[in-house]
Amino acid sequence: MLYSDHPATKRLLPVALCSVLPGMAVAQSASTNQTQATDELSPMVVTATRNKSQAGETPQKVTIITREEIEQQLAITNDPGQVLSNLIPSYSPSRQKLNNSGETLRGRSALFMVDGVPQTNALRDGGRDSYTIDLSMVERIEVIHGASAEHGLGATGGIINYVTKRADAGTVNQHAGISLTSDDDFESEGFGHKLDYRISGQSGDWDYLAAASRQDRGVFFDGNDEEVGIAYHGEIQNSESYDLFGKLGYWIDENQNLELSLNHFDLDVNDDYVPVAGDRSEGIATSARKGSLQGEPGYNEVTKAQLAYSHGDWFGNELDAQLYTQRFRAQFGATGLGSFPYQDENGETQFDQTRNESDKVGGKFTLSRDGLLDDRLKLTTGVDLLQDETQQVLVQTGRNYVPETQFRNVAAFLQGDYDLTDSLSLHAGARQEHAELNVDDYSTVDRGTSVENDLVSVKGGNPDFDETLFNAGLVYQATDWAQLYANYSEGFGMPDVGRVLRGVGTPGQDVDTLVDLSPIVTDNREVGARFDGERYSLELSYYESDSDLGQRIQPDAQGNYRVQREKTEIQGYEITGEARPSDAHRLRLTYTHAEGESDQDGDGEVDTKLTGRDIAPDTLKLGWSAAWTDKLSSHLQYSRYFDRSFDDPALEFDGYGLVDASLAYRLPVGRANLGIENLTDEDYFTYYSQSFPQSSALEDDLYFKGRGRTLTLGYQVDF
Repeated sequence: MLYSDHPATKRLLPVALCSVLPGMAVAQSASTNQTQATDELSPMVVTATRNKSQAGETPQKVTIITREEIEQQLAITNDPGQVLSNLIPSYSPSRQKLNNSGETLRGRSALFMVDGVPQTNALRDGGRDSYTIDLSMVERIEVIHGASAEHGLGATGGIINYVTKRADAGTVNQHAGISLTSDDDFESEGFGHKLDYRISGQSGDWDYLAAASRQDRGVFFDGNDEEVGIAYHGEIQNSESYDLFGKLGYWIDENQNLELSLNHFDLDVNDDYVPVAGDRSEGIATSARKGSLQGEPGYNEVTKAQLAYSHGDWFGNELDAQLYTQRFRAQFGATGLGSFPYQDENGETQFDQTRNESDKVGGKFTLSRDGLLDDRLKLTTGVDLLQDETQQVLVQTGRNYVPETQFRNVAAFLQGDYDLTDSLSLHAGARQEHAELNVDDYSTVDRGTSVENDLVSVKGGNPDFDETLFNAGLVYQATDWAQLYANYSEGFGMPDVGRVLRGVGTPGQDVDTLVDLSPIVTDNREVGARFDGERYSLELSYYESDSDLGQRIQPDAQGNYRVQREKTEIQGYEITGEARPSDAHRLRLTYTHAEGESDQDGDGEVDTKLTGRDIAPDTLKLGWSAAWTDKLSSHLQYSRYFDRSFDDPALEFDGYGLVDASLAYRLPVGRANLGIENLTDEDYFTYYSQSFPQSSALEDDLYFKGRGRTLTLGYQVDF
C-alpha cells in the first residue's frame, strides 16, 4: 500500500486503520501487538451515532462487527441473517429464509441502514430489509442496541448500519474471490458458488471503487439429508443474486470531500422447486420437491444512490450533508392457500401473488462543533427529511392489496456531550418528529374470485403526528479499566401501515380515525458496565423496553396476519466477554436473556408472554480463534439456544446447539479457507418454526427444519 502527502491518502489511512481495530486479527494472521497499536492510533468512530461517538465511550451498548469478523463468518455461511445472529447479542436466530420477519433486536424491530440510508420499509414491513446488499461490499457493521431516534423512523429495537468499503490508498488495488458450497452428501442440487471482484484506488484528487458479486445457491438439506422446505414468502436457497457497487470521491481540499455511491442488489428465486406440506402434529417438516411454481418467482430488487458532502472545518464546525434515493421491490411467491384466488381466461381458478413497492427520497444534514466550554462540550444538530411512497400490488390481476401510501417526515435534533468531570460525562438530546401520512380513498381486496377491490370501501385521509423524543445518558470512568454507564432513550416507529390498511373489515372507516395507525413510541432504559484489561474485556448490560401502544402480529383463521395494538414490556440482559490468553488465541463468550409480555385483554396490564415473533430464546455463544502459524489459523464457534415455553399451548420451543468451524491458510499467492456450518449435522426445527404463532391454514406449510452440515471452500487474492 502506497503512502503520500496527498489529502486523499491522509484521509483514507485512518479509515483503513479503523477497519482493523477490534477485529479477528488471528484470522488474518496479524499479531495482537499490531492490533493494539492500531487501537491507540485510531479509536473506532461509530458513524451510526450522529455525533460520531467513539466505541467504548457511549452510554448505551454498541457492537462493532469488523471486516475480519464478517469474513470469518462468510467462510462458514453466506446467509446475512445467520451472520447477524452469530455476531449480534440479542439478535434472534436466523430463519434461514429471504423473509426475516421474526428476526428482532432486543425483541423489537431494528432499523437497517447502508451508510446511513434507511433500508427498512416501515410502511409495509415485508421482512426483506436485511437482504439489500451483499456482505462482500461491507467494511464493518455498527449496531446500536435499544430504541433510538438518531436516524428517525424504525429503530424501536436498535440500529444496524452497514458501512460500505472505501477506496484503498494507492494507485490501483484489486481483489478477487471465489467460493464453492455443498451439502455433506455432495448432491448436485445442493451445489452453490460465489464470485466477487473489487478494484479501487486514487488518481489525483479522485478516489474510486467498483465491485461486483454473483452468487448461485443450491437447495438446502437438513440434518436428515432431506430437502428443506420452500417458503413462498421468500427463499435464499435455490436462488441467484448479484450486486453491483461503486463509489466515486473528489477531494476539493484536505477538509472537503464529495462522494457519489451507487448500489444495485438483485436476488431471484428459481422456479423449479415447490413446497411439500408437513404435519406439525406428527413432527413432519415441510419439505420440497422438483416442480414448477405457480405464477412468477419471488425476488428482491434494491437500488440505492447517495451523494454525500463533508467539510471537516466549516467555520470551526464539522459539516455532513447527504442526499439519497432508494427503490425497493420485493415479490412474494404464489400460494395455493386461497388468499388471492381469481379466474383466468379459461375459467380456471388461479392464485395471485403480491409485490411490495417502496420508493424513498431523503436528506440528512448534520453540524457538529467540539471544544466548547473549555473543551468540555460538544454539540451536534441537524435536520432529516424523508418521503416514502409504498404500495403492495397483486401481480397477476393488477389490484392494490395495500393502497399507495405516502409518508413524509421532517425532524430536527440537538445532541450534547458534556464532560462534567474528568471521569464523568453527560450525553443528552432531543429530536422533534413531524410525520404525515397521505392515503387516497380505496377498497380492500375481495378474497373471492372477483378481480376488483370491492370488499370494503375506506375513505382516505392525511393523519399527522408530532412527537418529541428524548435521550439522556451518563458514562463514568471509574478506573483505567472499569466504566459504568446508564441511558434512557426513546424510539419512534410506525406500525405496519400496510397490514392495517389492507385489514380494514368494517364499512364506514376512514384513515384519519384509524387508531391502529398511531405511532409506536418505545422507551428504553439501560444500565451497564465495561471492564477492559490488557488481555480481557467484559461488558454487562441490563435493559427495559416499554411501549404503551406497541404492535403484535396475530394470524387469523384464514392465514392473514393482522396488527394488534397493545401495551408491551420487554426486559433482558446481555453478557459479552473476550479474552486473549496469548497473542495467538482469542476466546469470546456472549449470553443473552430476554422476556416480554403484552396486554391482550386491554386492561392496561401486560399479561401474555410474547412469542418467537418478538422474543429470542436465551442464547449462549462461544468462540475460539487461533493463529497456529503465520499462515494457518482456525475458528470454532458454538451457539446454544435454550428451551422456551409460551402461554399458547401449541407453542413450545425445544432448544438446540450448533457448532461451526473454519480453517484459513495463506498461500504463496492468496489465501484459502474451508468452512463447515453445523459441524455435527444437528437435525432440528428452527426457532421460528417452533415458536411463531401460525394459523391453522399455514401451520403445516411453514414448519421448517434448519440447514444440516454444509461445506464451503473459498479462495481470495489481493493484487
